Amino acid sequence: MSVRLVLVASLVVILASFRAGAQQTAAGGQQAAAPAQAPTPAVLVARAEAIVDSFVARDFAKVFGQFSAGMKQALPEEKLPGAWDSILTQTGTFLKRTGATTEVRGDYFVVSVAADFERNKANFLVTFDKAGEVAGFRAGPAAPPVVYAPPDYANAASFTEEEISVGAPGWPLPGTLTMPVGAGPFAAIVLVHGSGPNDRDESFGPNKTFKDLALGLASRGIAVLRYDKRTKIHAAKLPSVTSFTVQDETVDDALTAVALLRKTARIDPRRIYVLGHSLGGMLIPRIGASDPALAGLIVMAGAIRSIERSILDQLQYMADADGKISDAEQRAIDEAKKLADAVSKLTPADAKSATNLGGAPYSYWVDLRGYDPAKHAASLKQRLLILQGARDYQVTVDDFEKWKAALAGRPNVEFHLYPALNHLFLPGQGKSLPAEYMVPGHVPVEVITDIAGWIK
Repeated sequence: MSVRLVLVASLVVILASFRAGAQQTAAGGQQAAAPAQAPTPAVLVARAEAIVDSFVARDFAKVFGQFSAGMKQALPEEKLPGAWDSILTQTGTFLKRTGATTEVRGDYFVVSVAADFERNKANFLVTFDKAGEVAGFRAGPAAPPVVYAPPDYANAASFTEEEISVGAPGWPLPGTLTMPVGAGPFAAIVLVHGSGPNDRDESFGPNKTFKDLALGLASRGIAVLRYDKRTKIHAAKLPSVTSFTVQDETVDDALTAVALLRKTARIDPRRIYVLGHSLGGMLIPRIGASDPALAGLIVMAGAIRSIERSILDQLQYMADADGKISDAEQRAIDEAKKLADAVSKLTPADAKSATNLGGAPYSYWVDLRGYDPAKHAASLKQRLLILQGARDYQVTVDDFEKWKAALAGRPNVEFHLYPALNHLFLPGQGKSLPAEYMVPGHVPVEVITDIAGWIK
């Protein structure tokens, strides 16, 4: 299950989304043939709406009974209450269903059930396989369709965009190279996503943080390469990865993108940078250590706290936002505490287990346990730029201060704190909450100017 209503706090359930979907895709080929008469679209829509109603009624056994074998393995019945409570923590009380739409995706039939909650609107994506079993369930923010309008600082006459394929061998990823007009050679940046199955623009509701960066920086003479994340494009193939870690999820593809830029005409191979946002920022030290020839590294809202700690802190933040903690919010917090405790008890030997914990395999947790991004960054030789929004509740100013403390005294490190910006690097006022992520906006020109100036 994935709850994209919160970006970093939901990393574990986001991982569960692509693991569950991928495992089901693999398992689907082993299931018995579909019945002679497959369920009609109308029947599947009614079943999807009933599944949402069962969640609302907390009849989790009824929901679980409709899961396929792969889905049952990826999302056990005992985890369903916590997953539902995490949704309620972000959205408030369920009010009503408001409609459903359908889409055919290959061999799968997807029903999107729209619903109103106390604080947000949401869509529930229920994916059915050929046999009519639930192959995936994911919650995400609902927003009216918004046509992306480039920010004012984007000068369309100063750059071109080209579709390009990125990715480690066997894992091709569609991407976009935004190239300044002119002979070059140009400095270039690879953009590395945050948690979840992100697209190349790092779209969230009506906002596209990475597209803003690409257009703004290319307008200032810097090439930008961005690409769809492996967990978005290759969900069906991921179960074949043994001992899955962030190396498979993120690092390998970032390094491959850098190598591609070094061979690209009009790019200066000596001036290639990598920018990581959120989880990508957390992993910047690993990327930098793997490629010492990089000219510099940029961290945007890079988490210092462990993933399990971030989840707990963010759930607590949202529960406290209205001054009272509901039963659902408390249950979600309690589940997050159990997750953190379970992660702390894993041993290196557990990394070989195929068992999932919080939607991610043991190997994922073992790999990151004890990882201190700032401490690792202190050993890097490259220039570093650390950017942080002061209103960010997902990666907080406390994280930013830890970066500053670990890198204090380094002459080739620069820090910028933006008082009005949230986790998406969008401006706002007052206490930052998930609902503001659905308000259309752009990364401020100040951020673009700071990055471009630091590079040049």
